[in-house]
Amino acid sequence: MTLEFAKMHGLGNDFVVFDGVGQDVTLNRERIRAISDRRFGIGCDQVLVVEPAERGDVDFRYRIYNADGGEVEQCGNGARCVAAFIHAAGLSHADELRLATLGGDIDLTREADGRITVAMDEPRLDGDTIPLAESGQHLGHSVDLAGRQWTFAAVSVGNPHAVIEVADAATAPVAEVGPLLEHYELFPHRANVEFVEVLAPDRLRVRVWERGAGETLACGTGAMAAQVAARLWGRTGPTAAVDLDGGTLTIHWPGRGQVVTMTGPAELVYWGRLPGWPRPRPASAGERGR
Repeated sequence: MTLEFAKMHGLGNDFVVFDGVGQDVTLNRERIRAISDRRFGIGCDQVLVVEPAERGDVDFRYRIYNADGGEVEQCGNGARCVAAFIHAAGLSHADELRLATLGGDIDLTREADGRITVAMDEPRLDGDTIPLAESGQHLGHSVDLAGRQWTFAAVSVGNPHAVIEVADAATAPVAEVGPLLEHYELFPHRANVEFVEVLAPDRLRVRVWERGAGETLACGTGAMAAQVAARLWGRTGPTAAVDLDGGTLTIHWPGRGQVVTMTGPAELVYWGRLPGWPRPRPASAGERGR
């Protein structure tokens, strides 16, 4: 079976995107891992699939799979890339789209400068809706990890996040603390983890540990969660530029009861085909000697 795909990225957060409208895209955990593998596959942080709408009030369904093969609720950078993909693939030429995702419906707008604005629902702050293992809001939850105490805000923008304010994002122990918080018992579906340095009331520096992918160059929902948390802490105004390793996103959130939006670029890298996939991974020297 040959599948056509597009390789895309949003600020270095990279994706393999499939048109599930014009071709039959059948995925399982093994295939997703094979595609995502950066040595033996195409290589990506997430695999995205655009499918026909199942309801009349949306244009398409959009599915997200992390590199470890697990399906997740939401991906902001992926949403921007999907909007650009839908246009480039000729699936729709509308400048405004509404997509159904596992984490809820999202609205996408192509701006005049080519950037994409993603509008999520109102952020979820209660443990029952994030969801968390405990009810109530957890905007200052403390836990002892890796020899010290960490305080984070639990936020969902379609997927769960733990947001930590740090003095210096560049030296934050992302690779050490990120996976510990990802699997922290408060999060039954694991969590994305943001390490946030407040540079100014309108600017944040953020590094992200994504569940199932590790540290990535950018995370759209992570940038949104960071701004939501910083706004709730009284550290930012309604609009902030969020600097990630891969570039900058503009996040706008007026406050409680309001929709959060993100604006940023989406880049098509190349079109490709996967013939007879997935091919088995060659055995390593150690495996051949067993």
